[in-house]
Amino acid sequence: MSDLVKFRTFKDGDYDLCCEWWKSWWGKAGPVPEAYLPPRGRCYMIEMNGKPVAASFLYADELMGYLTWTISDPEYRETNRKKLIELLITKIQEDARDNWGVKFILTVCGNKHLEKIHRKLDWYVEDSNPAYECFKYL
Repeated sequence: MSDLVKFRTFKDGDYDLCCEWWKSWWGKAGPVPEAYLPPRGRCYMIEMNGKPVAASFLYADELMGYLTWTISDPEYRETNRKKLIELLITKIQEDARDNWGVKFILTVCGNKHLEKIHRKLDWYVEDSNPAYECFKYL
């Protein structure tokens, strides 16, 4: 059986799933209230063989995008986890540029794993420790 990876926008049930992930990873800090999220067309999910693995959210106007609240399934422990998150961010970059007209995208993370992913994807990453600001011209 070949692995089927799917990048998509949110569908029914995805917000509730992300709430479970946020609670697991962030404890009392999560979940993000649904009213604070961008429209569903800019809420993204990546799946492996029909199983949601990670999600992220894009606020965008005609020039700039802000990528935030990237979250993954804490129980997904496959070796391709990092590659799937990289693909999620790459696909969001493409969608931001091609469908929303975004020319510049930024994020604030403070997570060493996401920082490494952003560096690998050629984002500028602040050299503080941890790096909280990352950005990329598209």
